[in-house]
Amino acid sequence: MSWLAASFALIACVLAIGWLVYERSRPSARTVALVATLSALAALGRDAFAAFPEVKPITAMTFVVGYSLGPLPGFVVGAVGMLASNVVLGQGSWTPWQMAAWGIVGLLGALTGRLTRRRLSRLPLALGCAFAALVAMGIMNLYEWSIGASHTPAALLAEVAQGVPFEAVDIVSTLLFGLAFAPELARLLARSRARMEVDWQAAGTGIAAALVVLLTGSAALGARSARASVSTRASVSTHSALTRGVQYLLAAQKPDGGFGQQAGASTTEMFTAWGAIGLAAAGRAPLHVRKDGHTILTALAAGAGSLSDVGAIERTILALHACGLPAGALDGHDLAAELARHRRRDGSIEDEVNHTAFAILAMRALGDRPASPAIRAAGRWLAAQQNADGGFSFGPRGDPSDVDDTAAALQALAATGDPSPAAMARAVSYLRHAENSDGGFPQEPGQESNASSTAWAVQGLLAANRPLSQDGRSPIAYLEGLQAPDGSFRYSAGVTQTPVWETAEVLPALARRPFPIAAPAPARMLARSIGVTHASSLAAALAADVSRIVDRCLEGLTGVSEG
Repeated sequence: MSWLAASFALIACVLAIGWLVYERSRPSARTVALVATLSALAALGRDAFAAFPEVKPITAMTFVVGYSLGPLPGFVVGAVGMLASNVVLGQGSWTPWQMAAWGIVGLLGALTGRLTRRRLSRLPLALGCAFAALVAMGIMNLYEWSIGASHTPAALLAEVAQGVPFEAVDIVSTLLFGLAFAPELARLLARSRARMEVDWQAAGTGIAAALVVLLTGSAALGARSARASVSTRASVSTHSALTRGVQYLLAAQKPDGGFGQQAGASTTEMFTAWGAIGLAAAGRAPLHVRKDGHTILTALAAGAGSLSDVGAIERTILALHACGLPAGALDGHDLAAELARHRRRDGSIEDEVNHTAFAILAMRALGDRPASPAIRAAGRWLAAQQNADGGFSFGPRGDPSDVDDTAAALQALAATGDPSPAAMARAVSYLRHAENSDGGFPQEPGQESNASSTAWAVQGLLAANRPLSQDGRSPIAYLEGLQAPDGSFRYSAGVTQTPVWETAEVLPALARRPFPIAAPAPARMLARSIGVTHASSLAAALAADVSRIVDRCLEGLTGVSEG
């Protein structure tokens, strides 16, 4: 094999591995749409500067995508962006090298985000973009060297020296692009990442034991409780929707004990955590749910090593709380300490409303009292971020308000124990004005209603102790209307995506239970009785076994076996 053929074979392998890993990850429709849009923008940005070949924003954009969204989106945006832009600028033997080089730029961004916990300020982030440009140009130097007549070290040095003036312009321009827009783009993508990864649902205190009876559908055990609940809590149709939603989650559980975004998809920590929260909200003890000898805790423990993002840490704390377990139930991971490391001096978590709101809820799940210094500081910072329209954004004050983050802020402020009545009223007013005529809520006013935003809004209204329906519009009825024949919930009318996620999000809203959602009472009592308060995952698994014996009397009544 010639030198040229060998080098191209190496590049082909790099690209093939990247595409294979991306495809095997089975990205959601939201992720695919976002990556496609970013790839198009990256290509357009490069083509727009075609008159200045070494001045292009694609390097900074790709680096920030990897920094904010992770390695696979970063790699794909860099590779596809270069391929697409060359439709205008010209394809050639250099195209696969450019695809590989800028795919690596995305990977460098992802590595930087992981190492720094995505907390870089403007200048360090811009310097990271400039370093990535240096690496990309180095790879292109290797391409020029590979197609040359001589492949000696001296020839490589000559190639590098010849390109120094052009590379200097490229690196400096990338630095300037990074200074101009990198932090703003990172913030926008962080918001998108939260939408794809964690649409936190919330809801208040409920009668868990009564809901367990209601969900069983047992005439002998539950008829009297069901009649009482119908008159005070929800309609018979809501109880039916809850039961069918629980049955769907039980049927979708993977053999490793966890959940994927849908039946047949690979298990992830995110969907497993959501599954635990949804089941607990509906009155089913998550640790009792088992498939092939594995519980939800098994899957959570297996994914504990990937908890680098503060949102994942907060989510896992809330999921463990829903299982009746402490944050230390995952061996070798002090989630409480990891969450505290993200707290800033002003009380916020990474200067973001979303993460600060769920940090408050997570701290409450950890047992912190509302009067604790950390919660009080976080609550003060959060209240100060309310926009003039009464809503809250994903980031700090001044970013556009949206329904999801306004509802999350409402729940967090209520959890502080001393919310400002005026701030709560203004946030509720924002939600009321955003509601659509179908009873559902959009992510932002004027958009189409969807299940996630409607569930958020329901839980925000519950946290604020406000009625759910107004002017004949019912968000609960809207959610019930999205339930599919298999018991899962659609994202919106005519749109089905990530059914496990949507179902787990909707269940807390239908059950009227805000965060933090505790495990059903029998599971909590049994966990405490065998000393799970400082348990390892092994002891927690033992708790699940003992608790499952007690729960046997309920298992057959739902009509779905738990494995």
